[in-house]
Amino acid sequence: ATNYSENEILDHVLGKGTRDFTSPANLYVGLYTAISDGETGSWTEVSGTNYARTAVTFGVASGGTATNSGDVEFPAAGAGGFGTVIGLFISDASSAGNALFFGSLSASRAVDEADIFTIVAGNLSISLA
Repeated sequence: ATNYSENEILDHVLGKGTRDFTSPANLYVGLYTAISDGETGSWTEVSGTNYARTAVTFGVASGGTATNSGDVEFPAAGAGGFGTVIGLFISDASSAGNALFFGSLSASRAVDEADIFTIVAGNLSISLA
């Protein structure tokens, strides 16, 4: 979880702060190619022709983990591709907004021109530990 998300969850659950955190209407997955501090959102988000954060939905959490309930398919990479993707983040907006969670891929992946990056349903898990 990012620092933003951790603070909002703690304040909401423990009844401190403004307690105004509400679930975002939509969630989006973004991809990154470099990271210096994920907790503060210091990563290099993919840029390139056709790249856009993509909507994601999650099923009900069980055992402290929630997983994506449907495939997340990014548009085909345009000229030059997206580079080598090393991780992803969950955001409350399709651009800018607040990053909520982040993590590294189990294996980095080069996304070349015309490649489609897909996260199959059930393969993206968010856990609070």
